[in-house]
Amino acid sequence: MIKKNDIIELDIENCDLGGSGIGRYEGMAIFVPHTASGDRISARVLKVKKTYAYAKIEKILTPSPDRIDCPCPVYGRCGGCAFGHISYEAELKIKENHVKECFRRIAGIEPRFEPVIHDEKVYAYRNKAQFPVAENGGEIITGFYASHSHRVVDCPSCLLQPPEFAGITAAVKEYMKKYGVSAYDEVTGKGLIRHIFIRKAVSTGEIAVCPVINGRSLPHKEEFCRAVLDACPDVKSIMLNINTGNTNVILGSECVCLYGESYITDILCSLKFRISPLSFYQVNHAVAGLIYTKALEYAAPGEDETVLDLYCGTGTIGLSLAHAAKEVIGVEIVPQAVEDAKINAEINGINNARFICGDAKTAALTLKDEGITPGAVILDPPRKGCSPEVIKTVAQMKPRRIVYVSCDPATLARDCALFAAQGYNTALVTPADMFPRTGNCESVALLKAD
Repeated sequence: MIKKNDIIELDIENCDLGGSGIGRYEGMAIFVPHTASGDRISARVLKVKKTYAYAKIEKILTPSPDRIDCPCPVYGRCGGCAFGHISYEAELKIKENHVKECFRRIAGIEPRFEPVIHDEKVYAYRNKAQFPVAENGGEIITGFYASHSHRVVDCPSCLLQPPEFAGITAAVKEYMKKYGVSAYDEVTGKGLIRHIFIRKAVSTGEIAVCPVINGRSLPHKEEFCRAVLDACPDVKSIMLNINTGNTNVILGSECVCLYGESYITDILCSLKFRISPLSFYQVNHAVAGLIYTKALEYAAPGEDETVLDLYCGTGTIGLSLAHAAKEVIGVEIVPQAVEDAKINAEINGINNARFICGDAKTAALTLKDEGITPGAVILDPPRKGCSPEVIKTVAQMKPRRIVYVSCDPATLARDCALFAAQGYNTALVTPADMFPRTGNCESVALLKAD
């Protein structure tokens, strides 16, 4: 039996979604981060479990043809990216295979899979970043958390973000240094600035900056705004977010406008969308458009049909297909997002959409009791997926089609199995790479009644 600190040689056979290669030694699966399928390596064993073990690279003996040099200077220390060491083509295969494996292993079903949706832009694709702020050796740093920790890795410029974000974070750090503004410490609960939240509207170029603070006010707020605007004239909104809770949740529920409007405006699927700090909006503009186009294709609503859009956020999916339906009913639990959705419908001249503020379970049950019979239901839940009650209620509405947009293939597969028990079979699944270089994968599934 192998033990900790043993040096072993491994042939890496495949990779998981976290970026770890998997090899076998004496019948035991060995997980090794930052390896690629086809690598032959020498590895040091770090932890041994009953049927598997973890190890780290000691030496790459024969590199995989998928292996590349990662351009990021903090790759391996920052916990954001998982696939910086392999080609993008190899990454897409891993993600596509992961979605298929989830359906086979978790749901016990094998629907027809369509090719993975993706954009050729692998870097600088994110339109949103939430930079934790910390102090290290008396210096203010911003960056991202190390893997499986809340230790901030200093990263002045992230390759996944628009270049403007680096200038804004640098300006905020200089403001903090100049005016003695402290960074928040999660251990002590003291300090003021917790995060710097930045969002860019790709189509319009408008940028929103939102410092998240452990307090009620920001000192020298005029100087803060001037520093940000000098660093980036495209900033159209500066909002202060108040989060005084002892929590790892990034944003609090209260926002105060410091400069400009309380929102920025983007264009997606030929529609204008107003986005505030508390509104959900997909981080990859190009792939979001591809996903919404696929959702419209799968939903295929008729002119006389109602579409129910659960977990609708700011209404992006529902509004993008409203032109093809009789009516769209959106449900969202975040009040600000619901208000944004209503405004988004108004500014786009969409009169056949209404939005309800409430949790999906209660709202779906209420709509069913009202006799609403949607021709299509759109589901875009958070990572935890849908509750069994939502699944049961949606099935009882007897929609012709259900379109499920998911950010977690495992919970998607689980929920598709639950829908199968309610008489809805998964007909098609399209993986979508919303987050290149990271260990995240989206999917769009079409479910039909038996």
